[in-house]
Amino acid sequence: HDLADRAQARPINHPIRNMALRQASSRLLTAAACLPAGARGMSAAPAKLPDLPYDLGALEPVISGKIMELHVTKHHQAYVTNYNAALQQYAEAESKGDVAKMIQLQSPIKFNGGGHVNHSIFWTNLAPPKDCAPPSGELLKMIEAQWKSLDNFQAAMSAASAGVQGSGWGWLGYNKGAGRLEIQTMPNQDPLSMTGLVPLLGIDVWEHAYYLDYKNARPDYLKAIWKVVNWKNVAERLAAAK
Repeated sequence: HDLADRAQARPINHPIRNMALRQASSRLLTAAACLPAGARGMSAAPAKLPDLPYDLGALEPVISGKIMELHVTKHHQAYVTNYNAALQQYAEAESKGDVAKMIQLQSPIKFNGGGHVNHSIFWTNLAPPKDCAPPSGELLKMIEAQWKSLDNFQAAMSAASAGVQGSGWGWLGYNKGAGRLEIQTMPNQDPLSMTGLVPLLGIDVWEHAYYLDYKNARPDYLKAIWKVVNWKNVAERLAAAK
């Protein structure tokens, strides 16, 4: 029998049997710490779809209520459902010492857990246009130190996000070690915390985030989304990261 067969035959108590998964789970837990209270859902309790801090149609005309309805109730809900299912399967596999199954579940846990974390941050990064004000204080100071102006920063982040191949995210993150802001893109639903950066502002560039409104014109979506960025939330995340 090979290792997988023997692992399924009896429990294995070797301390490194699931090291890789525990490392992946640790990254998701780190990302979950960036979520608002009540939206974390990354502990022993099942993850739950967070309540939006605004109505589904509140981001119009930048993001339509129809897109928000599909994005929240279908896409984000699917990540939550599949993440919970994967965690349950992992617990069962762990109790049986089924190493092969535990390794197999690393991918769906990372993908769906990352999708839950990313979207929970994204919803708080946005606000109705009437409630959005430009950044100020320490956040603006750090943006101007890095990119000279807010316009330059927005152009740089939009360009990076537009360049994501296929599906993924554009992020503004805080580098604690260097004490500076950084733009980073991530593929699929990989959480930014995997890079060591603290997520401050995320832009979803999966087509489901904009296709009904902007078709395949991702740059147009990226130009418009700055009208609904909740800079107050971004500043709060920066203050918490420090």
